[in-house]
Amino acid sequence: MSSLSTFSIFNSMEASRISTPNPETIKKRPLRKGVYLYPTPKIIHTLRKKEMLKYIPKSKRVVDKTLDKPLSESDKQIMEEEAQFQTISREYKMVTKEFKGKESYKDGVLMVGQPWERLERNGFRELSSVSKEYGGKKLKSEHLKELGEILVKRNSEDSKWLLDDDIEQGDGNLMETEANKGFSIKRSVGDPEKISYLVDRLIATDLSIRDWKFGRLMKLSGLHFTEGHLLKIVEGLGVRGNWRIALSVVEWVYNNNDYKHQKSRFVYTKLLSVLGKARRPNEALQVFNLMREDCHLYPDMPAYRSIAVTLGQAGYVKELTNIIECMRHKPLKKIKNMRRKNWDPSLEPDVVVYNAVLNACVPSQQWKAVSWVLQQMRKGSLKPDGATYGLAMEVMLKSGKYDLVHDLFGRMRRNGAAPKAITYKVLVKAFWEEGKVNEAVKVVRDMELRGVVGSVSVYYELACCLCNSGRWQEAMLEIEKMKKLTLTKPLEVAFTGMILSCLDGGHVDDCISIFKQMKNHCAPNIGTINAMLKVYRHSDMFLKAKELFEDTKRRGSVDDANSSGGRSYLALDVYTYSSMLEASASAHQWEYFEYVYKEMHLCGFQLDQNKHAWLLVQASIAGKWHLLEHAFDTILEAGEIPHPSLFTEMVCQTSVQLNYERAVTLVNSMAHAPFQVSENQWTDLFRRNSERISEGVLQKLLDTLRSSEVVQEATVSNFSKSLISLCESSASKDSTGLIGPRDGASDKSPIVDRDEHSIHGQDGSPDLYENPKMGITSNSLFDSAPGIQDCDDNESIEVTLDLLTCDSNKLDKSGPPPASEILGTWKERRNKEGIFLPFNLQPK
Repeated sequence: MSSLSTFSIFNSMEASRISTPNPETIKKRPLRKGVYLYPTPKIIHTLRKKEMLKYIPKSKRVVDKTLDKPLSESDKQIMEEEAQFQTISREYKMVTKEFKGKESYKDGVLMVGQPWERLERNGFRELSSVSKEYGGKKLKSEHLKELGEILVKRNSEDSKWLLDDDIEQGDGNLMETEANKGFSIKRSVGDPEKISYLVDRLIATDLSIRDWKFGRLMKLSGLHFTEGHLLKIVEGLGVRGNWRIALSVVEWVYNNNDYKHQKSRFVYTKLLSVLGKARRPNEALQVFNLMREDCHLYPDMPAYRSIAVTLGQAGYVKELTNIIECMRHKPLKKIKNMRRKNWDPSLEPDVVVYNAVLNACVPSQQWKAVSWVLQQMRKGSLKPDGATYGLAMEVMLKSGKYDLVHDLFGRMRRNGAAPKAITYKVLVKAFWEEGKVNEAVKVVRDMELRGVVGSVSVYYELACCLCNSGRWQEAMLEIEKMKKLTLTKPLEVAFTGMILSCLDGGHVDDCISIFKQMKNHCAPNIGTINAMLKVYRHSDMFLKAKELFEDTKRRGSVDDANSSGGRSYLALDVYTYSSMLEASASAHQWEYFEYVYKEMHLCGFQLDQNKHAWLLVQASIAGKWHLLEHAFDTILEAGEIPHPSLFTEMVCQTSVQLNYERAVTLVNSMAHAPFQVSENQWTDLFRRNSERISEGVLQKLLDTLRSSEVVQEATVSNFSKSLISLCESSASKDSTGLIGPRDGASDKSPIVDRDEHSIHGQDGSPDLYENPKMGITSNSLFDSAPGIQDCDDNESIEVTLDLLTCDSNKLDKSGPPPASEILGTWKERRNKEGIFLPFNLQPK
């Protein structure tokens, strides 16, 4: 070996010993200098190369010093052995590069052993490796059987994905295996294809972040989750409406140790946009608060706009004002990664943020906030645009300030802001509520003369306004204009709204005329059918309602048979059945009422007791008491508490059937319910039902109550007091008939007020058959409960024990038992008495 080669080997050895920097040190070095950028492999290679060049002159000096000294025989031998080792190592790495970590085959021979070993030894090792068996603990066969059962239950696709290491895509894999080669190779797949596949797979499997398959799928995608890739993934999931998976993807990536230092403000801003489009204000607020805890993620103006629009659509006024305060001030506490002392992220709200505040004030009707917003915009030198005035006018419209609506419209015209179609819609609505129909028509014609392209909503509001005033022929002209525009909703929705507007205005004949004209423009949907059933019910046209109901059911079944798995647009829903039940009850067609009720139950729909309890009560009075009992059982089995009117009617029915023990059981069950019945309510109930319940029935009921074990609760004690009072008053009178009315109350059965869905006595006083929209009785005891009058009519009010007070026999402070306990007690008593439910749910 020549001296030149010897010294070159020595030079390479010294250079490799001196100038081999650690890659982990290179990765951390930019972070120490304040550069928050994750180094790519190319950057690491460049930095490592520069680091090695620094030590080349030093290595040359070492070599020069070595040349000055004569080499001994031992040094030469060491250098020769080192050179031979480097050559062998380089050749070995070249051979085993492709087979490292894999059991690969070439020409049918297993590549095992070391290059310097003899071939016989390699063959022996091959044979021993083939016959090698597992030498650990024995596998439990029962566990393998359980795993097999689990895999059988899963579908074939999921099972294949569970057991296969490759990622599937359609009929093939992203990881393909070539049969002519002895090892697997990875197909060249671009990042867009990987992102598209990952989005489709996440949506198809609907996995959560807690599922182990979620992390496995993210890793097998082969993506390096950079900022650009995450933006595309989150956007793709948002377009498909999967906000929950988008939230899980961002959380999983940034919880990973490889990406926790790469969090991006733009990714979180895109996530805020996705949550806003999905109308998830609470989740968006959580993400926004997370951004405010990190200096690198601290919100900028696009993030503030996104969260403001989301909260404005949800009506969160208080949260919006807090966000405005956050914009104008620095963080009150020290946040993560804040290295600069003079860092000031404060911003001033712009027009978009203020418009979001006005949008949030619309549902809450906070009309005084309009002046505050305009004042703040004036201080910030911001000019209100057309959207600002339009939203301010809408707030005033919802608050009933019609004069301020017109003042804002005049101010908008004077300030040069161009009115939009949405502004004219608010004007039409204001004139409609004021009863100025001609002015509403004039406003729309003025809009057309000014060249403003009208929207469908403007013509729809005008058409409903004309229908409400009895001018449906003019409204049909607005329909023709709507057909020329791009419809955001089907035309059937417009006709349904017009029919309901005519009904609200009292023009029933116009409703029928519009329904006939509708068939010339479009086919009615189930919403229109429900509206017409309501019209026929209010007009006492039972035969028309029945004909429409049967025809719709027949056409819906034909459409279902012809459609390929899709639901028909004429499929009957719970509102259709409820409307037909109301029409049957209004016409006293109880046989057809029972038929519709059975069919409704067989289709899987349940009657809303808070709205339609009066239907079951009237059906029970008319002789269909088994329907009431079936509904009572169904409500209890669903874990709900039956309506008070259902309880009281069940007590009356069991008393009429002379089943006094069961009546007492029902009263005991009422003691556990979250409501109370006063003595006056019980008395009024028995007096109204005096035609069904005689004096002797009341006396026997009282005797049974005294001989039974009853719960010491207010409802039971009031029931007992009422019976004692009625029996004593009847004994003092020389009467042999039914118990007469007291205090001028009528002795007739209660009258059904079909318009309000409530039942009253002849004197008009409310009783236990109250308006089901309220969900409680209108007795003074319930009226005194705080917060009831402020509740919405559409909400089911649950009267808790804390809201109810009683002079004696306080309710148990531990709270009422669940409905299942009431159901268990009642069924146990019913089975003991040998009573069965005579309601047969078999289709005719």
